[in-house]
Amino acid sequence: MYKNLPRLLITAPASSHGKTTVTCALLQALIQRGLEPAAFKSGPDYIDPMFHSALMGVKSRNLDLFLGSERLARNLLWENAAASSLAVIEGAMGYYDGIAMSGEASSYALARCTDSPVILVVQGNMQELSLAAEIRGIQVLRNDSNLKGVILNQTTASYYSLLKEGIEKETGLPVLGYMPPMPQCAVESRHLGLVTAAEISDLKDKMVHLAGQAEKTLDVDRMMDIACQAPPLRYEPINLPDPVPGKPVIAVAKDLAFSFYYADTLTLLEKLGARLAMFSPLKDAGLPDNCTGILLGGGYPEIYTQGLSENAAMRQSIRQAIQKGMPCIAECGGFLYLHEKLEGSDGKMYPMAGVIPADAHRTDRLQRFGYMTLTAQRDDMLCPQGSQMNVHEFHYWESENNGQGFMAEKPERPGAWGCVHSSQTLYAGFPHLYLCGAPEAAANFVRACARFGQRFEKREVLS
Repeated sequence: MYKNLPRLLITAPASSHGKTTVTCALLQALIQRGLEPAAFKSGPDYIDPMFHSALMGVKSRNLDLFLGSERLARNLLWENAAASSLAVIEGAMGYYDGIAMSGEASSYALARCTDSPVILVVQGNMQELSLAAEIRGIQVLRNDSNLKGVILNQTTASYYSLLKEGIEKETGLPVLGYMPPMPQCAVESRHLGLVTAAEISDLKDKMVHLAGQAEKTLDVDRMMDIACQAPPLRYEPINLPDPVPGKPVIAVAKDLAFSFYYADTLTLLEKLGARLAMFSPLKDAGLPDNCTGILLGGGYPEIYTQGLSENAAMRQSIRQAIQKGMPCIAECGGFLYLHEKLEGSDGKMYPMAGVIPADAHRTDRLQRFGYMTLTAQRDDMLCPQGSQMNVHEFHYWESENNGQGFMAEKPERPGAWGCVHSSQTLYAGFPHLYLCGAPEAAANFVRACARFGQRFEKREVLS
């Protein structure tokens, strides 16, 4: 079926050209006009959607063509934006950059998959005619690039007038405005990229300031017109496993230390019959009452090691629950938390939950960074032996014991390695799961949580 959905994709020649700045400025400007936009991020990035969501509650989701299918991406785009005025998709890296040199899973591939008009953001402060050549190259590298306009970032008003005329003459693309240097709106970085939205007290003021600038120097009306010219979106519903009866309660760690979750994954778990109970490993004394499963997502536990360690009651609660067989998914930061000790960002070692018989330490470089495919080495909680799931990793910390439950391989590269502690009740490892791309694995997790709850209900009846 086909549905009308105004949409556009914001991209750039490479990272650090200002995609997030322009995307946030546009979203906030649309909100201040009384509209209700939806936001999306191309690729596996957790942090940019947090910034989108922080803008007065803008709904933001990920669209990833390696972790999920094209059909799924179109489905999630429609499902999450159907009630919105328009959808703004923020690209990742450079427009054509995806897996190796193939362009697979790139922002270009996503724009083509969703038939979305594309706006190119470029740094406009260090080139003149060469900038037009760069834009022209991106425009014509593929005959279906679908570029519809250009925005110049980090550009002064006087320089913009010169560049606009030359770029439009050489490329035929309209230049839709510029954003000047705005150091007062800069966002601090750390080893995994930007700090999270929850850590920036003046984020809203910065976004409002960006939106005010966008209304002055970006042609927001024309960008909306371009979005409205998008053809109807081809939408194909996805058949999911049947909901699990019993409404098992899954405890989801959510605080400053653990915040990396795909919103659509959490929604999927609910569609599959689970109830989600948020809790804080930093502040709460124990797991939520009546929970029958645990989800420990990624985040920055290495920044909050002291607070996590000092909460001995929570560490004990989680350790005892997992030892009793409560199903648990622990990804990356959550995996680090399950170790016996974790090195903090201050260089000190701190006691953690003590489920994984090993310590975890900081390294000086990214470890096994990027997309990969996991193959199950045995039947486990999520999938049978031989099953595969596409995942991604991004971490500087390393474990003394990564596990051997899965074999991992990077796409289009030789070599494989063992990873993940897996059993009938546990998935604990660095690879981040995208359960929307593996709905049967998600259903298996919910089923395991339901079985655990039934075991204890029977014990209570017998006692």
